Amino acid sequence: MSNNIAFFDTKPYDRQSFDSVNRGYGASITYFDAHLDINTVNLTPGFNAVCAFVNDTIDAAVIDQLVENGVRLIALRCAGFNNVDFKAAFRRIHVVRVPAYSPHAVAEHALALIMSLNRKTHKAYSRTRDGNFSINGLLGFDMHGKTAGIIGTGKIGRCMIEILLGFGMKVLAFDKHRDPSLAFASSANFQYAELKDIYAKSDIISLHCPLTPETEHMINARTIEQMKPGVMIINTGRGKLIQTAALIHGLKTKKIGAAGLDVYEEESDYFFEDKSTEILTDDMLARLLTFPNVLITSHQAFFTAEALRGIAETTLQNVKEFFDGGYLQNEICYQCGGTCLKKEKKRCF
Repeated sequence: MSNNIAFFDTKPYDRQSFDSVNRGYGASITYFDAHLDINTVNLTPGFNAVCAFVNDTIDAAVIDQLVENGVRLIALRCAGFNNVDFKAAFRRIHVVRVPAYSPHAVAEHALALIMSLNRKTHKAYSRTRDGNFSINGLLGFDMHGKTAGIIGTGKIGRCMIEILLGFGMKVLAFDKHRDPSLAFASSANFQYAELKDIYAKSDIISLHCPLTPETEHMINARTIEQMKPGVMIINTGRGKLIQTAALIHGLKTKKIGAAGLDVYEEESDYFFEDKSTEILTDDMLARLLTFPNVLITSHQAFFTAEALRGIAETTLQNVKEFFDGGYLQNEICYQCGGTCLKKEKKRCF
């Protein structure tokens, strides 16, 4: 069967990477600039698959229309899937994702946020471009010997741990599912800990866990109160891991010394888009941008040439596996809560 894919929320770099990789797959791809939502789902009749990204809305209403239009597969070209209503999708349409593309890319971007906030290189660049060579106000701290708290020890979290150990930091990590081999393989400066200990002891906290009902707003007024004064918080995971109002309050009271955000709670209307000629109507985002100790990037942590190629390869392989009738190694579903029955190598339904 021909793989006829409606590709939503496309940018020039998406088209370039997918067109290049698709030479080896031969899928029929139609690119749409628009996000997938209830207003654009009417573009999907005649397609048997859709490819969606993090800011597409794949709720029950959209899924109902996709099914009615004959779409059989939702191929997410991202790792996160909190924008999909899996209860509505169950037994009606298959959903696959890209569980990992370049964990190094995301971890390295998290490090870039830390280094920039600490040594204020972004501010120094602007100063010297204007002929101001003063270093007043650019004071940083030695990372060596400080404690980092890593929340989530999947592939990205593991990369981050190794990077920070290389800086001579002490690393505490939390994961609901601990991997003893990780602690064994790392240096003596790494250990698993409970969240309360990470909050209390960490100079830098970096979030690398998925967004689930359990982790939503895990950084809130209560948990911020448990943290060390002047803590730096880094989020390259999902925006809703942090309650923005609590973050702003922590910054205003100086409980939080700095924040580096590659994601934001209500990012879907802004991130990946050029809004430079428009008035920013999101009051909380506008407030965050006024803080000199906050650095926001537009969900670009994944954005390397290697990662884009990996995303395209895995996405098109996922589509091929589905239409070839084989085992879907990257399927996710409502029933099993993750990838489907890996040991038996068959679908949940």
